[in-house]
Amino acid sequence: VLGGWASYALHRQRLPGWDGLPPREVRLALRIDRVFPPVDVRKTSGLATVARAGGHLRELAGQRLYFSLALPPGIPAPLRSSVVSATGVLAAVAREPAPDSFESYLDHAGMNFRLTRGRLLEATRPPTPYRDFCEHAAARLNSILSLGIAGKRPELAAVFRAMMLGQKHELSDEQDALFMHSGTMHLFAISGLHIGIVALALHALLAAARCPRPLAALIALAVLWLYVDTTGASPSAVRAFLLVACHEVAFVLRRPANGLASLSAAALIVLLVEPMALFSASFQMSYGVVLAILCFGLPLAERLAVRFAPFKHLPQVTWAWWQQIIGVAVRWFWPAAGIGVAASLVSAVTGPAFFNVFAPGGFFSNLALVPLAMVVIVAGFASVVAGAAGLVALGGLFNHAALTVLIAMDALIRFGGRLPGGWWPAQWRVAWAAPATLGLLLTTLLVGYATGWRRERGGWAPPFAVAALALVFGVKFGT
Repeated sequence: VLGGWASYALHRQRLPGWDGLPPREVRLALRIDRVFPPVDVRKTSGLATVARAGGHLRELAGQRLYFSLALPPGIPAPLRSSVVSATGVLAAVAREPAPDSFESYLDHAGMNFRLTRGRLLEATRPPTPYRDFCEHAAARLNSILSLGIAGKRPELAAVFRAMMLGQKHELSDEQDALFMHSGTMHLFAISGLHIGIVALALHALLAAARCPRPLAALIALAVLWLYVDTTGASPSAVRAFLLVACHEVAFVLRRPANGLASLSAAALIVLLVEPMALFSASFQMSYGVVLAILCFGLPLAERLAVRFAPFKHLPQVTWAWWQQIIGVAVRWFWPAAGIGVAASLVSAVTGPAFFNVFAPGGFFSNLALVPLAMVVIVAGFASVVAGAAGLVALGGLFNHAALTVLIAMDALIRFGGRLPGGWWPAQWRVAWAAPATLGLLLTTLLVGYATGWRRERGGWAPPFAVAALALVFGVKFGT
């Protein structure tokens, strides 16, 4: 904790003399670190580091800031790693911003300043060849995933690209509200679900090609990183990649591949590189959900599968065809239910904190939609492989298969949205209660996992009790 506190102070480099100064017009050279999805094609915004600042502004060099710039006619948005000259109004981020404000996000990301009402003057240094390659690869992926479907159902084609490339800005306001209220917005952020499925598909493809396992791990990690970086290297995607990478390295080095150990190693790497990530919503939600799945969801699924095994007194070789179908369905249902319950426990705390929504219907939505989303992601991966190999017709076929599944998903989401009680507006009564409750919930999960969820220690009840008490006494429902 003290190390993180010190790292925050050193990286933030707060300039106290700027707190009392009014906003002022400046001209700066910015090195682009991250570009946000465009809302208006005539503007660009994102995060940057001040590369050069002249005169009395020299102390700004090295400071990270948020920028919002108007683009000159015919000039594209700058790419990551490029350096641009820009002018605009510079204002200091409040030292203690409002909890739910955009300035709070900038504060937690270690930003001291905002450059708004600005204008891009010129690009003084082009992006690196690698960043240029990633930009062209992103455009290529976008065109492959649009083969044959862009003109038929453009709204669902946009959903398909959002799921595969994390382009949530392509969703309409109606779609955004539907997915938020159904608790399925996580399907459109490149995260563990996407990275895990693509990793499995890659290993299946490399195994079919008789690729040695160590070489397959290297190829898979290289392709996965290109996928992560090409789609914008969002924090959730980078964290999912690190989790998979830790698991791959453990396997190649013939070490026990323990999920909780891989999760801990990935979290440690992220916090060593970027300590401020601890305060972000995506870090808390993604690692909290995965921790809950590993410590609670999967053990609960195993216990239920043993207790409620179908036809347990009959040898499996004697089962009839309908008994085989029931057995497969039950084997799928319990892990899906365990994962859904674990994710819902964390979402009950983080949903009101970060999205002002409590969506109990999300458990049932995810139970039905996550398997369908997995089919869509596999079809998208197959489309990319076929399109990259020049098999345009085959890529279009996979796109149509994904579109068929998306039509069913869209119908299910719209049906669920009409059901009463699926979601409520909700927010925490006091700001500190949300992180405190999340910490208590995760501690309860770790203690239960370490003690084997024994009945004399409360069994499976303590996490539900923490979440229920928090919702009753700490959350205010309604607008």
